[in-house]
Amino acid sequence: MINIGELIHEKVREQGKSVTWLARRLNYSRTNIYKIFNKPSIDTDVLLRISDALGYDFFYIYSRELQRDRNSDSNHHISP
Repeated sequence: MINIGELIHEKVREQGKSVTWLARRLNYSRTNIYKIFNKPSIDTDVLLRISDALGYDFFYIYSRELQRDRNSDSNHHISP
């Protein structure tokens, strides 16, 4: 299961950005950014803004997970 808040937090640290930097980019308070970090899922509009701010496609993570789930489901079907 994807925890998008943790992944966003990880990407912010990886890029050497601060919570204050992201808060300013999104016009949010630092408190709201920390709340995002603690959420396992967030609104797609917010995710789009974060993706743009960090230059990283977080939607790709979901697409990859969906593809993995589809592949896993197809591998569990038994042919007659």
